[in-house]
Amino acid sequence: MHVYVSGSLALDRIMNFPGKFADHILPDKIHILNVCFLLDGMAEHFGGTAGNIAYNLAMMEEKPLILACVGKDFDAYGKRLDSLGLSRAGIRTVADQFTAGAYITTDESDNQITGFNPGAMRERCGYQFPASHQGKVMGIISPGNVQDMVELPEYFKKAGIPYIFDPGQQITALTGEQMTQAITGSYALCTNDYELEMVMKATGLSKADLLGRTGALVTTLGEQGSIISQGADEVKVAAVKVEKALDPTGAGDSYRAGLLKGLSLGWTLAEAAMIGAAAAAFCVEKKGTQEHSFTLESLSARMKAAYGKTL
Repeated sequence: MHVYVSGSLALDRIMNFPGKFADHILPDKIHILNVCFLLDGMAEHFGGTAGNIAYNLAMMEEKPLILACVGKDFDAYGKRLDSLGLSRAGIRTVADQFTAGAYITTDESDNQITGFNPGAMRERCGYQFPASHQGKVMGIISPGNVQDMVELPEYFKKAGIPYIFDPGQQITALTGEQMTQAITGSYALCTNDYELEMVMKATGLSKADLLGRTGALVTTLGEQGSIISQGADEVKVAAVKVEKALDPTGAGDSYRAGLLKGLSLGWTLAEAAMIGAAAAAFCVEKKGTQEHSFTLESLSARMKAAYGKTL
């Protein structure tokens, strides 16, 4: 199956402060805050919603096309995509911008100060789709450029391409009307339970109303698994047991990749969610969104242990 993955490509720069922020912030001077933290090194990780989903799909032996914008500092990330056999044909480079980046500083008490620069993500991808598509095609619209998140659902609907709408961190950047339009006619709306509440508040639509506009609601619940709602039916899919959870960041993107893999195999959404849960388990056992690895064989073994089902 040919999969379009729209969303962000970002560089996560993780820094550690060997102390406590609280020891260097004077409460009575907070109105004139001016502090400098001497950091204990920096690590750079590849990330972004589209990058994370595509990374997991590549390990599932799929070759999705990423639709995103990047900046002048994308070379190392681009070479990583090349090594995974992922095409850059849908990635536009904005020469005078930096790639979207998160700058995260953590102190010894696990408090964090984060700055996020959208950079090239401020620009729409503008990918020129082929005049026609051959074979089975599907898309996922994950958090990224807002204009892409508004325009791509309309294109997919006109082209007859089923798509998963995954608004995530951009829920607050979309208007209720924009979100309603994107959800209407989608194959599925995929959110976590908190995001689902935010969607309902922004759109004014109840869960039943949403199910009248999309084919399914896929709601992730962290370590409690996920729920697949289709019409009046709900199926609970348990999470896969992990050896030691180190970092939940990126687990949702791994889960979404599993959904797409399962759908490419002709599985139901509930069955596909089992692949997603297994992939997410690998992700949370490592720090970073693209630091884990698996093969189809190890993914299948984890599914068999959890559900008695294999790839």
